[in-house]
Amino acid sequence: MKKFGLFIVGLIALFLLLANVGPLISLAICLAILYFGFKQFMKSESTGAKIAWGSVSIIVLIVSISHIPAILGLVAAYVLYLVYKKWNENDESASSKESDPFSNFEREWKELNKN
Repeated sequence: MKKFGLFIVGLIALFLLLANVGPLISLAICLAILYFGFKQFMKSESTGAKIAWGSVSIIVLIVSISHIPAILGLVAAYVLYLVYKKWNENDESASSKESDPFSNFEREWKELNKN
C-alpha cells in the first residue's frame, strides 16, 4: 500500500512538473539575464550605464517575479526526487535483509553465544 501511495504522489508531482516546464525555462532565462544585468551594473563606471543596467535589472526582476508557477514546478521536482529516494530506500532495505545469507547466521550465532 505504501508503494501505491508513493506512486500516486510521484505521478501528481510529475504532472505538475510537466505542466510547469515553460515557466521554469522562462524563469531560468530571466534569472540569467538578471545575473548578467547585475554584473554589468557593478562593473559600469558611468552614471548613465548604471541607470540603464539598473533599469534593465529591475524590469527583468519584475518579469521573473511573474513566474510564480515555476516555484510550483520546483516544488514538484523536489517532491518527485523525495518519492524516488523513498522508493529506492524501501527496495534496498528489504532486499538487503533478504539477500544477505550471513545476517541470519550472525544473529543466531550471537544468540547461541549468550546462552
